[in-house]
Amino acid sequence: MKYEIMFGILFTLLSRRKISAGELARKYEVSVRSIYRYVDEMTVAGIPIDVTRGSLGGLSIPDNFKLPKGLLTREEYARTTEAMLAMLGQTHDGVLESAYGKVTAQVKTEKFDTALSGHILVDSGTWGDERKFSDKLTILDRAIEERNALEIDYFNRTGEGTKRIIHPHLLIYKQNIWYVWAFCMLRGEFRTFRVGRMRSINITGETFERQDFKREDIPLNFWRNERIAEVKLKIAFEKLPYAEDWLGVDNIYKRGEEYFAELVLPDDEALVGNILSAGSGITVISPPALAERIKKEAEKISASY
Repeated sequence: MKYEIMFGILFTLLSRRKISAGELARKYEVSVRSIYRYVDEMTVAGIPIDVTRGSLGGLSIPDNFKLPKGLLTREEYARTTEAMLAMLGQTHDGVLESAYGKVTAQVKTEKFDTALSGHILVDSGTWGDERKFSDKLTILDRAIEERNALEIDYFNRTGEGTKRIIHPHLLIYKQNIWYVWAFCMLRGEFRTFRVGRMRSINITGETFERQDFKREDIPLNFWRNERIAEVKLKIAFEKLPYAEDWLGVDNIYKRGEEYFAELVLPDDEALVGNILSAGSGITVISPPALAERIKKEAEKISASY
């Protein structure tokens, strides 16, 4: 745990000019005294961290600093730069780009067999939206960093639209979907908002006080609070690629010469659409009510032609 925190401090300083010991202490759930102790050990190890005391003080690192030679293996460098590059592909954040440059600058001096390059690109936008989705993520990311309140025009699962003020605290990437965990001024509580359902995002000009939270406070299974269905599906061989993308490879099994999936899914408007998208390639075995909904929807589609 100690060394994980020390690495976290290092990469935080690489991405930001300055940060307070108190903020780091809250982030890693340790005392301020522990943060200073870790910084002392990092300084002894050759990392030039400048410590300034007082209300305007903080921890900082020189812009020309490079990671100590041998600090990370080739594979560790690769994973680190790939993860940073993936986020850059989404947010186009100048601070993160600066950190990426500092990390990759060290690679040029290491004698690896092959040059490192990014192999991951995350793009959660819809086809043809160009930079619109990325721009939303950039606004949210900076609002979290700078504690800016945002006004969003948000549409829920049923298509109901509301305008509300939120205090964003965290971006969440789950099952290929981006969410923001934010305090909703309209509801007076923390809520999880799907970025793709935000029609517009505007900075209000007001700032907010960030509230302390732990990872356990974040409802990562938030969709389970909504209507769910225990589903069993039969999948045709030619539709396996589609089913694996949608449901995940681990949830599909073979019995004899046939393929099946059994799992719990959100019972929303997207469920019927996802099944119908496979045509006759996916058959609902259970629950019967879902199978009947698929049948009726297919009849409506047929009647429209």
